Amino acid sequence: MRKAYPSYQETNLGWLEEIPTHWSLGKLGACFAERNEKVSDTDYLPLSVTKNGIVPQMEHVAKTDAGDNRKKVCKNDFVINSRSDRKGSAGVSEQDGSVSLISTVLEPRFYLPRFAHHLFRSYNFQEEFYRFGKGIVADLWSTRYAEMKNIVVPLLPMDEQEAIANFLDRETARIDKLIAEKQSFIKLLKEKRQALISHVVTKGLHPNVKMKDSDIEWIGDVPEHWECVPLKRLVGFIEQGWSPECHSNTARDGYWGVLKSGAVNGGVYQETENKELPETQTPRPEIEVKQGDLIMSRASGSRELIGSAAYVYETRPRLMLSDKLFRLKCMKDVDPEFLSIALGSYPLRRQIELAIGGAEGLANNLSQANIKKLLLTRPPYDEQKLIVESLKVSLERYQNIISETQQSVELLKEHRTALISAAVTGKIDVRNQ
Repeated sequence: MRKAYPSYQETNLGWLEEIPTHWSLGKLGACFAERNEKVSDTDYLPLSVTKNGIVPQMEHVAKTDAGDNRKKVCKNDFVINSRSDRKGSAGVSEQDGSVSLISTVLEPRFYLPRFAHHLFRSYNFQEEFYRFGKGIVADLWSTRYAEMKNIVVPLLPMDEQEAIANFLDRETARIDKLIAEKQSFIKLLKEKRQALISHVVTKGLHPNVKMKDSDIEWIGDVPEHWECVPLKRLVGFIEQGWSPECHSNTARDGYWGVLKSGAVNGGVYQETENKELPETQTPRPEIEVKQGDLIMSRASGSRELIGSAAYVYETRPRLMLSDKLFRLKCMKDVDPEFLSIALGSYPLRRQIELAIGGAEGLANNLSQANIKKLLLTRPPYDEQKLIVESLKVSLERYQNIISETQQSVELLKEHRTALISAAVTGKIDVRNQ
């Protein structure tokens, strides 16, 4: 248990509650000077304001024509995105550059830049920043400097700011290293799982079976009694969903919801990945997801997730397909569980990546026509069932370990968030740590 300060004073402020007695309070506008100089991105490096801080603008980011209509940023300036849908996108810039006009650029006067970086990226402050905003609806909510400057912030000695910044730099780096190690482990597990799937759905279960050349480069040799066919010979038809304007929350019990494309990420059906349908909208029961369905993602912000497919072992009622999802109706001699597994193999992923339309970061999608052209193996129906049963135990074991590791990553992220908030608001004393 980390020690607290000797004594505290109440602030009557929701985001601070109480602060050490030797700290004081002030308005944010007194601690910074707004930098509002317009510049060109040809003269000043374009920067992106992200949840990981201020970084050089990535190549795949869609560019605008407003190259001469950007805000100047100097090294050690604090920059925050004013829009609520970018909540948490903020940080101190390590270099000169330029950002879009929706960002607020502040030159620290009272705060050390490294302390400001942690304080204003903390969960508590982000919620207070959002509370001071204005807008018609949540998705269009924004907090401009005119409102932001009135937020009450803690004032503390410079040496204490430095101690807190040093502590958080050290501790967050340690936590980030643990998170990175766990994420690398998850990646390795997924690769091993995919390699197992790829081998079994192209070579079968029996090592001594007679093989033949499939004449397909990314499939290679297959059992002699298997076929290699386009997917259009395995499915009767492909059905697409519907994407009405929905609430942002997950559908409550008894309410209709629309599945998001992420409902099949990683080849696992996740019913909680949905948005609640407004009561003003009439549901479409004909596209309700049912147990035994095979669902495939046709579009996503990430190319690697497009084409993800999952078999629905069970689902809550009143969830509908979105227009970013397909439902594949299999022929009678095709087991949908086998097909869902095969669609996650290396040979299929390679074909899907080549079939995706759209530039990186833009409207990536997989058309029905291209899905039907995908080439894959078709073992006899009984063998499909045997392959599924054989793989189930191994795949479940992999998924359990992946899920447990992902949960530990989330706990580390929560601990990181709580630690930052506690340190910058005076809940813990780190001056001698």
